[in-house]
Amino acid sequence: MSIHPTAVIDSTARIGKNVEIGPYSIIGSNVEIGDDSIIGPHVVINGPTRLGTENHIFQFASIGEVPQDKKFHGENSTLEIGDRNHIREFVTINRGTEDGGGVTRIGNDNWLMAYIHIAHDCIVGNNVIFSNGASLAGHVTVDDHAILGGFTLVHQFCHIGSHAFCGMGSAVSKDVPPYLIVNGNPAQARGLNLEGLKRRGFSKQTLKSLREAYKLVYDSDLIIKEALPKLEPLAAASEEVSHFVEFIKTSSRGILR
Repeated sequence: MSIHPTAVIDSTARIGKNVEIGPYSIIGSNVEIGDDSIIGPHVVINGPTRLGTENHIFQFASIGEVPQDKKFHGENSTLEIGDRNHIREFVTINRGTEDGGGVTRIGNDNWLMAYIHIAHDCIVGNNVIFSNGASLAGHVTVDDHAILGGFTLVHQFCHIGSHAFCGMGSAVSKDVPPYLIVNGNPAQARGLNLEGLKRRGFSKQTLKSLREAYKLVYDSDLIIKEALPKLEPLAAASEEVSHFVEFIKTSSRGILR
């Protein structure tokens, strides 16, 4: 371990092997930091918080602080962060609340740029990118490989689907189905995230099926209830379309159109 002498480490904190902790950082009670992680200078981590291995947290981040929720009255809640995440300057991530299940959870291999905020009870998957200034209100779910452009704002209880792309300055107040691009204030669907899907190796046949599904939902005169039965044959032949359809069926806030 390489811990700067000005860092303050609570006696209950558990620090893994080969961890670096920079000057003036504060590691609070009930914090666990996994092996090979780097905690920069002036970082504050409060618990109960668990970080996996090989995370890199840059200066001035605030991790595991109490939720910004007036209903929170000190009940036990946690923050769980997986492995190999990059958490940049001035990022704030809050713990969960009793009403939201008590846990805020961040997965693996995420890239969280400067000044982003992840509120209480959010669930963030793997390989997600949050550009500078993006913010999640409480109880938001962001699935794997989603990208939030700079200063994207997501309303509480919304769900961002896998491989979705929210353009810069998007104000998201409904669920974003997987594979879509949305943009604007309020955000609207702008098409499929075709370039992103190609980069991630989606086949031409899959992209064709997703185009057909998108047209039925977004480019026809059908309402959702009418479009869903017409999507079933496509869903039966394509796992990705099936995922798209299931997301729409289970959306609690309604999808962006």
